[in-house]
Amino acid sequence: MKKLKFIHSLKFRLFLLIAMIGILPNIILRTGVLMTYENRAVSNRSIDISSQTKILANQVVTYNYMADVSQEIINSQLEQMTNIYDGRVMIINSHFQIVKDTYGLDTGKTIISEEVVRSFKGEDISKYDQESRYIELAVPLKNTDTQESIGVMLVSVSTDSIMMNYDYIKKNIQIIEMVNAIVILAIALFWAHHLVRPFKKMTKSLEEIQAEDEEEELMISDYTETEAISDAFNEMLGRIRAIDNSRQEFVSNVSHELKTPLTSMKVLADSLLDQDDVPVELYKDFMGDIAEEIERENKIINDLLSLVKMNKAAGELNISLVNINDLLEMIMKRLRPIAEKQNIELVLESFRPVSAEIDEVKLSLALNNLVENAIKYNKKDGWVHVSLNADHKYFFVRVEDSGIGIPEEYLEHIYERFFRVDKSHSKEIGGTGLGLAITRNAVLMHRGAIKAHSKEGEGTVFTVRIPLNYIGGMT
Repeated sequence: MKKLKFIHSLKFRLFLLIAMIGILPNIILRTGVLMTYENRAVSNRSIDISSQTKILANQVVTYNYMADVSQEIINSQLEQMTNIYDGRVMIINSHFQIVKDTYGLDTGKTIISEEVVRSFKGEDISKYDQESRYIELAVPLKNTDTQESIGVMLVSVSTDSIMMNYDYIKKNIQIIEMVNAIVILAIALFWAHHLVRPFKKMTKSLEEIQAEDEEEELMISDYTETEAISDAFNEMLGRIRAIDNSRQEFVSNVSHELKTPLTSMKVLADSLLDQDDVPVELYKDFMGDIAEEIERENKIINDLLSLVKMNKAAGELNISLVNINDLLEMIMKRLRPIAEKQNIELVLESFRPVSAEIDEVKLSLALNNLVENAIKYNKKDGWVHVSLNADHKYFFVRVEDSGIGIPEEYLEHIYERFFRVDKSHSKEIGGTGLGLAITRNAVLMHRGAIKAHSKEGEGTVFTVRIPLNYIGGMT
């Protein structure tokens, strides 16, 4: 249901987007055309009236019309101008009195306005009142000899004819716009449906992948974008499947490793229970074997707990400044009895004093695992050499042995949990298969690196590199 809502929502949003992209330019075009027409029409009308007004103003001055407003030649021209442009003309003298009003309403009255005053100072005034729909012009009447202002001709012209044409054009444009909008909406609906179709296919494929256990992949190549999404999803799906397989394998290995000692203990205990009057020597022998299996079980559980702790965020590291020389000395001292049992020479070589910011417990466990493995998987009368060196940025721990070595094809798997090169001797040696996984996790938590070089039958070399100063944050 949610997936259907997503598809419908996406389709609706695409429809709106395409519709807006199509309709918005029409609205902008309509507004621009109408504004351009109005401005152009008003400008042309203003220029035309201004030229006519100036011609008439010159005649008013020439015929000294303000002294005798009964002159028919001027009155007829004023009347003609009023009729042609549907306007009003007022002649104002130097005392701001209206000596002539073509409307006959304000003759003899005084008029003082900003336009009239500015015009008396010699300016030609042109003003368009869009709200009242009229153009107003004020032209100074100047003495032809002295060029002094002797009056003002004030002309007001209606723009109703312009606005009638404006309304007519607007109505026609709106009709065209409505037709375009219908066509655009139909196109938008078609393209929204067409564009959403690959996502419907993708949703269906995802449902099929989710419902089936088969190793299917998502492949929607309708568009470059959906192909990229498919590739990214398949890559993520591959990682998830790999993690899931690893998890299942880990659970299986844990179950097997924990079950094996329990099975041995049960067999030994049943053997004792099935016999009457068990000899003390046999009883002690069986109980010793059971104790060894309990110890083995305990070691597996402890290593599992250590591994879980290693998998937590590096923010849980307890960082402090530690003397690495002393740390290695302590590890060697702890493991020397195990080495002596196998007559293995254990040597530590320090090239310089080294102190670093580390989690002492975790790194001690990691280095301990490397040295202990070098002892366990060695030959009788062999040797283990541990060396410590540093530069200005890192310290290096090298653990080299004369042991049985690791086949080249196994080197890339040695850090996997429960992986053992020689499974037939795992019980005899006592390993859990988790030591190197713990070591690698601890090294990586310190932003370090670990490398292994080995040749079967000739020994192994592990090199660990750790920053002297802890680098916080995830990388």
